[in-house]
Amino acid sequence: MQTYFNELADHMQSLTRGGEVTTAWLAAEQSDFVRFNKSALRQAMNVRQIAVTLGLIADGRRIELRSSLSGDAAPDKARLAAMFGRLRDELPQVPPDPYLLIASEVNATEHRVVSTLPDPGQVIERVLAAGKGRDLVGLYAAGPIMRGFANSLGQRNWHEVASFELGWSFYHRADKAVKSSYAGTVWNDAVFDAKVTLAAEQLARLAEPAKSLQPGRYRAYFTPTAMNEFLGALAWGGFGTKLQRTRQSALMRLHDGAVTLSPAITCFENVADAMAPSFQADGFVKPPRVMLIERGVAVDTLTSPRTAREYGIASNAANAEEMPDSLELAPGSLAMDDALAALDCGLYIGNLWYLNYSDRQACRLTGMTRFASFWVENGRIVAPLQVMRFDDSIYRIFGANLLALTCEQELVPDGDTYEARSTRSVRTPGALVSDFALTL
Repeated sequence: MQTYFNELADHMQSLTRGGEVTTAWLAAEQSDFVRFNKSALRQAMNVRQIAVTLGLIADGRRIELRSSLSGDAAPDKARLAAMFGRLRDELPQVPPDPYLLIASEVNATEHRVVSTLPDPGQVIERVLAAGKGRDLVGLYAAGPIMRGFANSLGQRNWHEVASFELGWSFYHRADKAVKSSYAGTVWNDAVFDAKVTLAAEQLARLAEPAKSLQPGRYRAYFTPTAMNEFLGALAWGGFGTKLQRTRQSALMRLHDGAVTLSPAITCFENVADAMAPSFQADGFVKPPRVMLIERGVAVDTLTSPRTAREYGIASNAANAEEMPDSLELAPGSLAMDDALAALDCGLYIGNLWYLNYSDRQACRLTGMTRFASFWVENGRIVAPLQVMRFDDSIYRIFGANLLALTCEQELVPDGDTYEARSTRSVRTPGALVSDFALTL
């Protein structure tokens, strides 16, 4: 695929006229999708797709056009030529872009993780065995994801990583289920078996009478999956420079220095160890790490090329949305095996659902507990919880109320498969907090 892309890039360069800069962004995948329901294989398919976004820049104007490709160089070169013809016809109708910033410094990169993924048949056997005697529903997606960038200045960037994600639930009845996931670049049977064992134990607990709680404040342990929901909400409008400059950031008080988080909170964009590419769609190459919060204090924000041009500041090659692609929360010192003992009495929250901001300026979030959340006494799970709504501020949860983070982290990928598999992910530990506010 890389050779094919380079051939297209060279052809694009040959089509470029004087005074023009042309760009190409390629997104491709070859993915196996396997769907399970009632512990049976219901659908299996392979998807191979290639899409290219061509950009034409001239006279301070920029225009783009996206198209699917066949993977055959000869007809795809003809398609590129036709696309550039259309772009040249339409470019004069586009107004000059005052915030246009071109990646004029050639910075070539190549990152490739050779696939060690098991044959899909092996995974299917493991999943069906895990679901024997239970009602398992889930989706397995795996295979190489490719991203490429090229411009007429001679820059070439390539990213190829073979990864997998398995998300599944053991269903009990009504709204009762245990939701679990396993993802990465190397499949490990022992890790998967441990997750299945934990989910099966929790499924047995769901059959017991549920405990109803009164609104109030409780000690709580959040699994990495639940923590991913908090971090995902922060990624949506918390770390971008544009929102910070226009004072719309959910973390505005943290950026202003009016509040700090717990010294245990260190959060950064970790491109070096990510499934996402180290370059973005305009060709700007990201630094290996962007420190966002260090020991509870805001350090930096994600700055796209357009925002950099608008405010006359340096860009750190953030995407257009200025959202993290590979957010990581540094681990703590609490072993996951000791989490229930450290919790002692309170909430074990396996998943959170329907998160949204109830007060964006106060970084206050509301949402629901769901999918295998339990009441714990004396360090032991004693009953499943009825679904509860919470409403609390990140400044409290990750601030004075944070008691500990686990020393183990989990990779939680973005399961979005609309149009294509996502390369975004979060790596996070679990967290033990006090005074978590349940409202109803």
